[in-house]
Amino acid sequence: MNFASDNWAGASDKVIAAISAANAGAAPAYGTDPLTARVRDRLVDLFERELEVFLVPTGTGANALALAALAPSWGGAVICHEGAHVHADEGGASEFYSAVKFVPVAGIGGKITPAGLKQAIETYPRHHPNVHQVAATVLSLTNLTECGTAYTADEMTQLCLQAQEAGLRVHLDGARFANAVAHLQAAPSALTWRAGVDILTFGATKNGCLMAEALVVFDRNLAEAVARLRMRAGHLVSKQRFIAAQYDAWLADEHWLDLAEHANAMAARLAAGIRASGAARLAFEPDGNEVFAVLPRTSAARLEQAGARFYEWGADSVAADRRPGEDETLIRLVCAFATTTREVDRFLSVLVGKAD
Repeated sequence: MNFASDNWAGASDKVIAAISAANAGAAPAYGTDPLTARVRDRLVDLFERELEVFLVPTGTGANALALAALAPSWGGAVICHEGAHVHADEGGASEFYSAVKFVPVAGIGGKITPAGLKQAIETYPRHHPNVHQVAATVLSLTNLTECGTAYTADEMTQLCLQAQEAGLRVHLDGARFANAVAHLQAAPSALTWRAGVDILTFGATKNGCLMAEALVVFDRNLAEAVARLRMRAGHLVSKQRFIAAQYDAWLADEHWLDLAEHANAMAARLAAGIRASGAARLAFEPDGNEVFAVLPRTSAARLEQAGARFYEWGADSVAADRRPGEDETLIRLVCAFATTTREVDRFLSVLVGKAD
């Protein structure tokens, strides 16, 4: 019963087959291969506009490079949610690759609100004569959020418009973007560049690939900066065709959406069981493949003893009336493309005391 992370899952059979096929013969290095060109064409079709794409092996690297390209040479403040991965879980990678400072904003369910963004912008205005104070230069959003909730196209548009009016560029961390698209049934363009996003980090590793992340650059004026930053940071992969092969198979015939829809369906099944169990409650209504549940500590221990794998989680983004009590804990349960109904149903049986 693996609910620790979608990073724990392997890769889809189609992706593995594509890697094997790409191993035949020789191909030009450093992204000049035909597969990389085909992936760019697929992404142009998917997002309905011209763009540039840069493939890298890690999500942390993709986020750090995107923010470095968006921020000016003197850095400035990156406004993000207090639980955002770029701020809380990437070991200061963005600060290492650029001169930025994160300004975290609170928000229930992992979401920044227009009011919260307005306050952050007013506190750190982009153009301010006081050079002793950091100025906001970038807004970084995450979809799905770290709480498994999704920003709708309207919500994305409102926040991006606020940022643009204040002179900020916009980055979208899309480590689980596929799950957001699958849940919202929205066009990828509506959740990105049409809303005002400048760069998307389009993650595939969590959704059926191996070490495959893409920087999708909608503002093509930023392409040279991203290319040079990627080289200088050591993230230009020589045999890039093996990353491109994964994206080529992943994007073909909407395989990426099929994988995400399965993960979302398993999470919905898990959430429905928790909701009906009487033994736990949901901290948030899940919009994708992550479920956050509050349950007695004794129940969590029993689940772990039965072989369930999950992480305990902080409750800062949980509404006051849903937070864990003294003898309770909040856990994160993540479903993946490889999660089975058997795993979900066994977890629920152990939760309600019908199995050991």
